[in-house]
Amino acid sequence: MKLKKPSFWDLTRPNFLSYLLIPFSLPIILKNFLFQFLKKNKSSNIKTICVGNIYLGGTGKTPLTIKISQILKDKGIKVATIKKNYSNQKDEQLLLKQKTSLIITDSRKDAITKGVNEKYDILVFDDGLQDKKIDFDIKLVCFKSKIWIGNGQLIPAGPMREKISSLKRFDAVFLNGSSDNFEKIEKQIKSINLDIKIFKTFYKILNIEIYNLDSKYLIFSGIGDPSSFKDILVENKFNVVKEIIFPDHYEYSLDDLEKIQYIAKNENLKIMTTEKDYMKIPSKFKKEIKFLTIDLIIQNEKKLIELLTQ
Repeated sequence: MKLKKPSFWDLTRPNFLSYLLIPFSLPIILKNFLFQFLKKNKSSNIKTICVGNIYLGGTGKTPLTIKISQILKDKGIKVATIKKNYSNQKDEQLLLKQKTSLIITDSRKDAITKGVNEKYDILVFDDGLQDKKIDFDIKLVCFKSKIWIGNGQLIPAGPMREKISSLKRFDAVFLNGSSDNFEKIEKQIKSINLDIKIFKTFYKILNIEIYNLDSKYLIFSGIGDPSSFKDILVENKFNVVKEIIFPDHYEYSLDDLEKIQYIAKNENLKIMTTEKDYMKIPSKFKKEIKFLTIDLIIQNEKKLIELLTQ
């Protein structure tokens, strides 16, 4: 059974429960300490880009992976995206397969071999910054601006896979969404890595014209940061009256979807979900459920293109 992210993870500082859980973070502390001494290989036969995170889930890795793939493809570069074959991430695999040339393998090392054999110029990895065997030519790390690093503690005391000091290993940071603390965040990032590039990103709805903004909506999602889905709807004047949140990568049962339909019908609500969630819904339910099509907008995209093509 998948669990929802604990709310105390995203407090601005650790609370009592977080401090109680710090001893259980010791295995991750030890793993991260040893990680820095591992000798990792960088392929000399193909260029690689990794889009990852150090905050657990919901940072916008997959939309950025798709965007980078599109940018490179538009430049005439033969590019594939890479997703390691995790059985609980079929939704992201389906989305990447629909929008990019996707390679799925049980190991990222095998994906590189396949990419070389299929004569790709560049491989863009969705996740993998913590891979023990591979180094990448360009390493990008994603955050949600509003949440940033939460309470800053390692799992399970907080949401971090690595301490924020690991930013010294990366080439660029992507801050998605709005925040009142951009200057403070940027100052913290630059204090760790003065040379790292910082990009601000936000989502734009592409199919807003098909919706009646006078309607009332029930929304549901099973993503890492469900608040971002609701935020973009509210910002675009959707009347969201009910929200149902499931754990990240949730596999919807027929009972789940029938309950959602029942609530919507009883309260005269339109149903909407994310594109990633829509991928997992059986065809019989899709007629009554709409999904939000979004595009990732990158401020100073020219600067990113320079980084990717240098």
